[in-house]
Amino acid sequence: ANMTERPARRFHNLTIEQVRTLEQVLTEVIPIHGRGNFPTLEVKPKDIIHVVKERLVEKEITVRDIRLNGSTASHVLVKENGTSYKDLDIIFGVELPKQEDFQIVKEVVLDCLLDFLPKCVNKDKITALTMKDAYVQKMVKVSTEHDRWSLISLSNNSGKNVELKFVNSMRRQFEFSVDSFQIILDHILESYQDSEREMAAMAKTKKLLEQIKETQTKDKELQAQDKTLPAQTQRSELLSLTVVAESMYGDFEQAMDHLRYRLIATRKPEEIRGGGLLKYSNLLVREFKPACETEIKTLERYMCSRFFIDFPDVNEQQRKIESYLRNHFIGEEKSKYDYLMTLRRVINESTVCLMGHERRQTLNMITILALKVLGEQNIIPNTTNVTCYYQPAPYMSDHNFSNYYIAHGQPPIIYHPYPLHIHMQTGLV
Repeated sequence: ANMTERPARRFHNLTIEQVRTLEQVLTEVIPIHGRGNFPTLEVKPKDIIHVVKERLVEKEITVRDIRLNGSTASHVLVKENGTSYKDLDIIFGVELPKQEDFQIVKEVVLDCLLDFLPKCVNKDKITALTMKDAYVQKMVKVSTEHDRWSLISLSNNSGKNVELKFVNSMRRQFEFSVDSFQIILDHILESYQDSEREMAAMAKTKKLLEQIKETQTKDKELQAQDKTLPAQTQRSELLSLTVVAESMYGDFEQAMDHLRYRLIATRKPEEIRGGGLLKYSNLLVREFKPACETEIKTLERYMCSRFFIDFPDVNEQQRKIESYLRNHFIGEEKSKYDYLMTLRRVINESTVCLMGHERRQTLNMITILALKVLGEQNIIPNTTNVTCYYQPAPYMSDHNFSNYYIAHGQPPIIYHPYPLHIHMQTGLV
């Protein structure tokens, strides 16, 4: 009996309230910021999804379905859920049997962006490469035995990137239960198309009636109809729509509880990539708690090992952490310090299999990043050319005392522990 019940537990029909939130997400205008002199593109998610899908089909690429994923999907399901609702992650389920299909997908997206350029721009001279340089923040292509997908992320200065993912296959589609939701968009996208066709037909009728110079009253009636009808049909259609969401974690209701009560849980932690550690620390800073205290230590060890496997070099680790801070803490600069110290604590407590000096290097690098972050917030002077070292001698035995000298070419300034929160156990080692 259990086996037959399982698939149903993965799925859930959205409530009217959730469909309304989804509609807001899909119809909201998101700016795609151009580099240099390139104009900002004003894009509604539903429009870019529609155009991309249409062009893929024209190019004979099979589109299985289209889904909303990540923090925005979580926001649709539970509005005040504590995760930051930023990136718009759209997954196109596609068939990419040939290597050149990746190239077709890339060209399709860049070509679609041209449609969103302002009318006054002469598009003839603009190449795909120019569009890529102007509007694409990052591109990723993965082609291995288990994973075959590509990602094109469009730039947005406020951290609300539009991420278009084209997935033929992906072994691991989530990190924790709270980010395991995918909302299947095909129904709602079709309903938009239907109402747009309806509006176009009505506009056509209106034009015909105007041409044959109908009486003014009829004309007025039609205008009134024109304003009310599409909105009504669209609203009633939307509210009666069945929109389905799936939890890749496997148990929808349990994952929803984790989201509501801010709990951290996962399945098969050994599959989580190195970046999972950064996401985990972010959840901790946002006051998410482990769903199961005993399992979490194992999870932390897995994630730390994976982080060091995927990013063995300390410079690479630093680049990864800095890029994570840039993308996930826009408008939340104050949390960066807490985030870094949380990440540092997890690595310090969970990294057992590393060589001592490698571990020290990583911990020192994170400490210095934390000092830099404080410097940026003017809590201490700018620390770009700063050497940090311990206050020498008699105080060393006192664990509550941990001053720093900041050598700055000026007389040394002594900082007391309270603004830094860096104690002997957690300072430079």
